[in-house]
Amino acid sequence: MLVRTLDEITDTDADVKSENWRSKRIILAKEGVGFSVHETTLYAGTESFFWYANHIEAVFITSGEGEIEDLGTGEVHQLKPGSLYLLNDHDKHKVRPRTDITCVCVFNPPVTGREVHDENGVYPLVTEPTAEPEPAAV
Repeated sequence: MLVRTLDEITDTDADVKSENWRSKRIILAKEGVGFSVHETTLYAGTESFFWYANHIEAVFITSGEGEIEDLGTGEVHQLKPGSLYLLNDHDKHKVRPRTDITCVCVFNPPVTGREVHDENGVYPLVTEPTAEPEPAAV
């Protein structure tokens, strides 16, 4: 069992900050569970372009309000606490928070924590080496 708090992550290498957002990576690829979990804050009045070409992301809004635009269709959806969006088709999108938005994000495959958005808004697919299985007890 793993129990971890946001306080343990704050201001460590797992606390990634940009001008538009802050992402506290709670569970990463090194945990070996097949997904990663982050608490992300998107700052009010910003606009962020993302395209996860190598990942599926689910985002659950816990506080704040704004909108997400699907750049493939032009559809704009309102975001508020209790909203969830799933980027199941590697959707190019923009997020525009009206207030600070706090959300919980789940990525598959999991991120390592070393990814940086490239010029296309994409996280490269970075993997962790797999651990050798323990020999069976005899």
